[in-house]
Amino acid sequence: MYAILDIETTGGKYNEEGITEIAIYKFDGHQITDQFISLVNPEKPIQPFVVNLTGINNEMLRNAPKFYEVAKRIVEITTDCVIVAHNAKFDYRILRTEFRRLGFEFERRSLCTVELSKKLIPGQESYSLGKLVRALGIPLSDRHRATGDAQATVKLFKMLLAKNLSKDILKDSVRAEPKRHLDSKLVNMLEDLPGITGVYYLHDEDGEILYIGKSKNIKKRVNQHFTNEHHKSRQMQKEVASVSFEATGNELIALLKENQEIKHNKPKYNKALKRNVFSHALYYFTDEKGYINFKIGKAGKPNSITTFSSLKRAKNVLERWVEEYELCKRLCGLEKGNRNCFNYSIKTCHGACVDEESADNYNERSRELITNHSYSRQNMIVIDRGRDIDEKSALLVEDGEFKGVGYFNLNHQVNHLDIIRSIITPMQNDRDAQHIIQSYLRRNKRLKIIDLKPEERPSDL
Repeated sequence: MYAILDIETTGGKYNEEGITEIAIYKFDGHQITDQFISLVNPEKPIQPFVVNLTGINNEMLRNAPKFYEVAKRIVEITTDCVIVAHNAKFDYRILRTEFRRLGFEFERRSLCTVELSKKLIPGQESYSLGKLVRALGIPLSDRHRATGDAQATVKLFKMLLAKNLSKDILKDSVRAEPKRHLDSKLVNMLEDLPGITGVYYLHDEDGEILYIGKSKNIKKRVNQHFTNEHHKSRQMQKEVASVSFEATGNELIALLKENQEIKHNKPKYNKALKRNVFSHALYYFTDEKGYINFKIGKAGKPNSITTFSSLKRAKNVLERWVEEYELCKRLCGLEKGNRNCFNYSIKTCHGACVDEESADNYNERSRELITNHSYSRQNMIVIDRGRDIDEKSALLVEDGEFKGVGYFNLNHQVNHLDIIRSIITPMQNDRDAQHIIQSYLRRNKRLKIIDLKPEERPSDL
């Protein structure tokens, strides 16, 4: 659990500042579960330059509660939480100073989003909150006020959690959680889980990841792990001490994250990916008469159009494409021989197999299939559901290479490719990721896909 906060002060000498405004959002890694926002009477004048910066003046604070009147609420909302702030050293120091004046030692673990951003989003021109969130497409209102800055920090931290592939932040948070009693631990863990789409992580008592999985309903899937009588599941049930999860909003990102994070983290109970699970691919070549031919073969050779999980699946999909694009079954490798194909006899093949249709006409439809189902040279953005109602996800492919995924707020116009690149969490462009994307696009025809030429920029997502 995290307490994401921002503090405004009077300014002045080091350790003599007073708090004028505080905003704290209790955040469970997915959503805000509690909040505390208040002006504070610092019992000392505010420096003039701070008044100009924040708009908070002495008159506004005349009837505001003094720090000792809000101290109990601050302790309550931050208990068992990691303090998160942009330049956390400053905010944490100010809080501890105020509590020391009351004779109370305030101690919490802390995370700084400036330091995390430099590690996880390198190469930014500036890491000040205003300039950084603007570059990342995160909306920010009431700059230099505690509420606006804290809300922006919540959104930034949510993005950093998604970009933290090694899950160091997650593991540290799990270690900080109080340990549950073993008797009812599985029931307690299930109660905390939502029925949403995402990736889930089973941890041992040290916070290390035992197992990574994905599901359209995390709670239901984890329940299956906890009730399974298989030897492996029973052993895992004994070792698991906590469950964490990451909402993805849609199945495509869940599949991609599961694929990459299993390979990266190598959890104890995930099977090692010793072989590629996508065994077959579709290839094409031009025969001596100039016709484009399609052929199903073993995956792994260069210049494949798309891949499939089995030979049967490949044939089924190709049969469907033969009908959709009005192609010749013999030129697609689905029939043998050198006479006309069956589809020619029922008038759905235009006669390429018996030279009645010209190669130019036939190849036009063949190239349409290749273009629609291969992204070897494509530039595109795939838009899908986000984690919240006011959010969308973006998947970026540039020059046929899968770059990664990210999220953006519907109220913020993402109108430049550089902004898309900055919100994207980079991911591995391997064969598994390529198949996952192509297979998902085949099954989900209603997705919004923005095709980009190299010189184009997205105008309105």
